[in-house]
Amino acid sequence: MPSIKTKDGTEIFYKDLGHGQPIVFHHGWPLSSDDWDAQIMYFLLHGYRVIAHDRRGHGRSTQTDTGNDMDTYAADVAALAAHLDLKDAIHVGHSTGGGEVARYVARHGKGRVAKAVLIGAVPPIMLKTPANPGGLPMEVFDGFRSALVANRAQFYLDVPTGPFYGFNRPGAKISEGTIRNWWRQGMSGGIKAHYDCIKAFSETDFTEDLKAIDVPVLVMHGEDDQIVPIADSAMLSVKLLKHGTLKTYKGFPHGMCTTQPEVINPDLLAFFKS
Repeated sequence: MPSIKTKDGTEIFYKDLGHGQPIVFHHGWPLSSDDWDAQIMYFLLHGYRVIAHDRRGHGRSTQTDTGNDMDTYAADVAALAAHLDLKDAIHVGHSTGGGEVARYVARHGKGRVAKAVLIGAVPPIMLKTPANPGGLPMEVFDGFRSALVANRAQFYLDVPTGPFYGFNRPGAKISEGTIRNWWRQGMSGGIKAHYDCIKAFSETDFTEDLKAIDVPVLVMHGEDDQIVPIADSAMLSVKLLKHGTLKTYKGFPHGMCTTQPEVINPDLLAFFKS
């Protein structure tokens, strides 16, 4: 399997498919690059080069004990971009991957990045603080950690069965395959890295990263996102971006790239071509 080795010896698995302008996909917690299947094929068929990696501790990358933080995640992406000599790239991040995109583009992307997309993304900061009174209380994330430690396999069934895809909503069209695929991806990663990543996605403040980004950024968010509530994420992020555009989706869940690709993919394509 193709991979690069970072400075600390971590192996980062990646997919590199097709030709044309590169699109780099950054997945959410606790998943892998496989979560982008519905986008990978769509954009390959539209003539793009598609790249997607498994974040350290996730999927087929090394199950790391250390470095499970946003600075290191962004540095890993920088190492991958340098290895592949990516230029004029479009970086697309979902959820935790949106935070990774924000930090990478702000700190490492100069001269390599054309555009970026944040989908259901965690910036500016998820945690409730005096400076972020609309955020989620620490008890929410402590609950994630407790459930992970108590029974990760069950927790990784409960999340996709419930709020992630909106399958807990009345009348939802439930996909058993989607639930099982979420579980499969989650269980392929390492529990310590996943535990650490909860702190990374919930407590990292991306305010200065968003302010520093000088390329066009599309912010996409489901209005019924039960994982990353829209009011304290997308609605704030777009105000911090120099060249940000907000697009929201009534009734769409956190995992809308999987549940509604027939809507999301053409909107992404239009932004890429604009």
